[in-house]
Amino acid sequence: MTKREKALKLSKYLGYQFKSIKLLETALTHKSVSAKNNERLEFLGDSIINFLMAKTIYQAKATAKEGEMSRLRASLVKGETLAEIAKELNLSEFLVLGTGELKSGGHHRKSILADTLEAIIAAIYLDSHIVTCEQIVMPWFASRLDNLSQYQLKDPKSALQEYLQSKAMALPTYEVTCIEGDPHKQIFTVMCCVNEMKKQTEGHANSRRYAEQMAAKAMLELLKTDKGNKQ
Repeated sequence: MTKREKALKLSKYLGYQFKSIKLLETALTHKSVSAKNNERLEFLGDSIINFLMAKTIYQAKATAKEGEMSRLRASLVKGETLAEIAKELNLSEFLVLGTGELKSGGHHRKSILADTLEAIIAAIYLDSHIVTCEQIVMPWFASRLDNLSQYQLKDPKSALQEYLQSKAMALPTYEVTCIEGDPHKQIFTVMCCVNEMKKQTEGHANSRRYAEQMAAKAMLELLKTDKGNKQ
């Protein structure tokens, strides 16, 4: 399919008819294709989805404090969640990628899918207004919003930090011990250390941030397992 054909097909699939289909064409175009790509739309879309989620959480969680609302929003707008929604919308079928990204499997890369979803949100907003944008976008998050409690758990790094603080212990340290793979497809290995207990765990992911989270999760599980064995 041509870029125009992809945009028209996706527009029909999303249930929104663009006044300017070129906006959606740009939203689908990765930077590997040309200078006219979706990066600027992605920037705007990131802010729009953060606003929509903040508004929804504020209305749905009348007694929640700022910290809880921030954690909920972060879970709903993080790259992993956006990539999941992009897959549910079959966005990989509509991406416009350069030759290099096509060969390296860019259609299925989570970061590209998440960025494209943000760009599409911005395109809808620019083509209409925030009310229409909200009407189109919020159903994509419906199943997640129906069960907000699943997102109330703290991320592993925060949970580990609070666990150690409750034991009056020093905070963990994180160190990148290995970076493997091609520049566009790297795998990070991060070591998490709790020196007072002489414990170390590792995490592996396609970004340093997620590798740290994986290492923290493993450490938290290790410490709780050890505690259970001693009881």
